[in-house]
Amino acid sequence: MGVDATQERQQAHELLDMLPQEKLAAVRSLLEVMVEPLSRSLASAPVEEEEVAPETAAAIDRARASLARGEGIAHDEILREFGLGK
Repeated sequence: MGVDATQERQQAHELLDMLPQEKLAAVRSLLEVMVEPLSRSLASAPVEEEEVAPETAAAIDRARASLARGEGIAHDEILREFGLGK
């Protein structure tokens, strides 16, 4: 491992140490998703047997349209929410 990778790991550990306990589970879940191959996640996902209710389908359509208009949450804002922003 190069110096840069070692420094990156050290910085990541330092950030983890600064996180409040209630946010650790969210970060752990994110790391698990990043480390585990997507194909394995998809293969172990349960098959959805329920149909999507019309209200839910409408909500999904509204959310997708909102994202298409660029109304999503900025990455920096998410980092600040988790106490990781500058």
